Amino acid sequence: MPEQYAARAHPEPVVLEIGDDLGALVVYTDPALRGQEIEISPTGADDSRSHKDVLNRPVGGRETFAAIFDQLGGGSYTLWQAGAAITRDVVIRGGSITELDWRGLPTPEHDRHAAQHRHRH
Repeated sequence: MPEQYAARAHPEPVVLEIGDDLGALVVYTDPALRGQEIEISPTGADDSRSHKDVLNRPVGGRETFAAIFDQLGGGSYTLWQAGAAITRDVVIRGGSITELDWRGLPTPEHDRHAAQHRHRH
């Protein structure tokens, strides 16, 4: 995905494909993860991952950074960032939207950036 795409705000509506057996997940993040990939895999299938980018999706005039996954079969999932499992056993139910708040949560990408910043002093 070109960097310009992640750099701009995305105020357009998001259409989620959910239904009887399909649900969705919204992962809210800090602005530092804008443009970064969050991966998802079914629990127990760590090598079977797909991903979405964190984008700025303004809500009510306020910046909101999130990765949005739809078409997820009901079940349990693991969320990954920068190759590390961040949250396990996230439950998705068909016909509903699960929300997960990673704001303020240290992630491998955040930790790597902080370490690089510390070494510059």
